[in-house]
Amino acid sequence: MKKRLTYALAFLILLITEILIALFVRDDFIRPYGGDILVTVLICAAVRIVFPTGVRLLPLWVFLFAAGVEIGQYFDFVTLLGLGNIPFFRILLGSTFSFADLICYAAGCALFWAGERIITKSFS
Repeated sequence: MKKRLTYALAFLILLITEILIALFVRDDFIRPYGGDILVTVLICAAVRIVFPTGVRLLPLWVFLFAAGVEIGQYFDFVTLLGLGNIPFFRILLGSTFSFADLICYAAGCALFWAGERIITKSFS
């Protein structure tokens, strides 16, 4: 139970950070790259709330999911689904492919993986 609360707290902090970045940061580094790094950490933390130890290779699965969404942007998946004129889905699924985003997603997943390893060793 304590593990779930820790992930829930991390999720809330990351979610608030992401919202603040989206609302107030207008730069060429934090918003485009920092937000993409944090979003994969956010997703990993969300999954760990529900499955604290049950998903092996979680950062890899989250990276593959994020990469799938990004590749979907390359093919304009949101329009193919007929959702292109709905702003919510254009924001959620994105509309612009960027190879740099894939690197950011990988960095975020690696950060989560390393963080779990460090925390696990610290409390063992």
